[in-house]
Amino acid sequence: MTSDPKTPLNPHDLGRVFNEVPELYDRVRPGYPDELFADLVTVTGLNEGSSVLEVGCGTGQATRSLAALGCSVTALEPGADMAALARRRLASFRDVDIERSTFEQWDDRGRRFDVLVAASSWHWVDPSIGWRRAHDVLSPGGWTALLGHVVVRLPGEPEVYAETADLHERFCPGNPGWGHPPLEDEVRATEEGWGSVDDPGGLFGPTIVRWYPTVQWFDGDGFSDHLRSLSLYRSLDRDTREPLLDAIAERVRTRMGDRASRRYLSVLRVGQRAR
Repeated sequence: MTSDPKTPLNPHDLGRVFNEVPELYDRVRPGYPDELFADLVTVTGLNEGSSVLEVGCGTGQATRSLAALGCSVTALEPGADMAALARRRLASFRDVDIERSTFEQWDDRGRRFDVLVAASSWHWVDPSIGWRRAHDVLSPGGWTALLGHVVVRLPGEPEVYAETADLHERFCPGNPGWGHPPLEDEVRATEEGWGSVDDPGGLFGPTIVRWYPTVQWFDGDGFSDHLRSLSLYRSLDRDTREPLLDAIAERVRTRMGDRASRRYLSVLRVGQRAR
C-alpha cells in the first residue's frame, strides 16, 4: 500500500486496509470488557430472542460476545480475509451469519433488527447514509449501540508516544495524527453524546454513555505489531512505516524496560430509535 502519510484514509478503503493483516489485527487489537455487554443487555433488553445487526465486524471480536448472549447476529464485513477469519472464529455459533458488504451497499432484503451494533467501525460509514439507514433497518423501539476505545494516559505514567515523539517526527515529520493521548479524566469530562461521529439529529433519542477503563501490556515488538494494526500507521508507505515501527520497538526495549502500556477508556454509546 502506498499512500501519502499526511492523507487520511478514504472510508471506502476500510476493507482493504485492515484486510491486509487480519491475523495480526485479531491478535493485538483490544477486545471489549464483559461489563460493557452486561450494560448493553440491561439498557436495550437484549435476550435470546433478539436479532442484532453488527456493522463492520472485523475478525469477530465483539461478534463473539454478542453471540454468547444467545442473540441471532447478522454481521457485515467488507474485507474478504477479515470475513473469512471471522467465520472460522465463530463457526461454533449457529445463529451468526457473516455477510461480506459495507453497510451502505448491503441488501437488507427487508429484514429488521432489534439492535444495531458498530464496534470501532461507525466512523468508516458514510454519515450521509449511516444514521438514516440505521433508523430504517431497526424495528420500532430498536437501539443503536456504538462501541469504541479512546486511548488515554494517566498522570505521571511513562507513555509510549511521549518516549517516541522524536522518532515519529524523524521518520514522518508533521503527520497530523501524531499527538499525546489525553488524560483519562479529560475524556470522561468532554466525550459526551455520540462522541466524534456526526449526530443523528432526531432519528434517535438521548444517548446513554458508559465508560470502562482497560489496559493492554506489550513488549517492544508487541507494541509495534499493535501499531501495525492501526489505520494511522497502515496508511503510511511501507518504507516509512517499517523503519519507524522498528525504531519504536527498540526504544521500548531500551528506555521502557521492554514493557509498555496502552490504556483505553472503552465506551458504550446507546440511543433508541425515534418513532
